[in-house]
Amino acid sequence: MAFRLRTALGLLLLPALASCGLFGNSTPVSPETYAPQNKGPGSNVPGSILGPGGLSVNLLGNGNGRPTGANSGAALGVNAYLWRGALDTLSFMPLASADPFGGVIITDWWQPPQAPDERFKATAYILGRELTAGALRVAVYRQVLKNGSWVDADVSPQTVADIENRVLDRARILRAESGGP
Repeated sequence: MAFRLRTALGLLLLPALASCGLFGNSTPVSPETYAPQNKGPGSNVPGSILGPGGLSVNLLGNGNGRPTGANSGAALGVNAYLWRGALDTLSFMPLASADPFGGVIITDWWQPPQAPDERFKATAYILGRELTAGALRVAVYRQVLKNGSWVDADVSPQTVADIENRVLDRARILRAESGGP
């Protein structure tokens, strides 16, 4: 009885599997099929954050964080200079997650070589399209090794302020280098 049930189920699923291309000849699709096409002189096709043919995002738009050119629909919802400045500033820590549309960067734990009994983690929030201190929040987490276990420890508010200032400085440099206002 169980054999008949499995056979009947298999026969019912066979057309679905065939339409997926598991059986028969399917036409392969090249990555170039989905690559952004340059529309000619004056068009601005931004680089891809996922490699050739990937998701296209203009990471350095005009000064207010809005992209310029043809692909304005794939805009960051946050200031692109702050986003890039935060990535650059936190680049010494391993990256755990980055959401350019939501404006959140989360690092993984990082241990300074000179202090193997403590580790740090950071989260940067880009809150708006303006290049201002109010559009940036950084949270830093610290743990120390006690009796073989990691225990949460306090982080100096000055450390958080220093990281935020470095992000802002880097963002201003990026804006100046791109010729933004």
